[in-house]
Amino acid sequence: MVNIAIFASGSGTNFENIVNRIKDHSLRDVTCAVLIVDHEDAKAIERAKRANIPYHFVNPKAYANKEGYEIEIHHILREYNVELIVLAGYMRYIGTVLLNAYPRRIINIHPAYLPSFPGAHGIRDAYEAKVSYTGVTVHYVDEGVDTGEIIDQCKLAIDPSWSLDELEQHVHALEYELFPQIIQRVVDQIEEEKR
Repeated sequence: MVNIAIFASGSGTNFENIVNRIKDHSLRDVTCAVLIVDHEDAKAIERAKRANIPYHFVNPKAYANKEGYEIEIHHILREYNVELIVLAGYMRYIGTVLLNAYPRRIINIHPAYLPSFPGAHGIRDAYEAKVSYTGVTVHYVDEGVDTGEIIDQCKLAIDPSWSLDELEQHVHALEYELFPQIIQRVVDQIEEEKR
């Protein structure tokens, strides 16, 4: 069994999707041990409460620098024996403390077909660029902005008649399919390494 921590900053729909996949056993050998949020009013907290998953709000403003903030998070992760960090709409760069503590054990989902449209507004950027396709990407996290090694990605042809909202809905639907599959793949690798 692999304990994962999910990091979120906002609504937590990907978090809830992952938790539901664990509950219905379509994600196997995984426990969501804890949710970490960086905003006190993140809707993900309500989802964690409903699912009876422990959560911690760690306020970045309470620390002098990223290092102090991540040391606090690392203490929490150790308490829950976390082996894999899953970033699901977490809008902060990961620093050296967590990168060093979890080498190739931090994955992120990005709502664009990387390397196109990295950064905070992948869906909107693709929409405004009027490209013919976008997608979703799951990648390992490094020091850069969505520059880590790509694990897998899925293309989505953009219908020119779609509104931005419609594009967002299609991208999120793809995320909900791809992310659990890749989490499973990484979890299986971790289990294999333990044997």
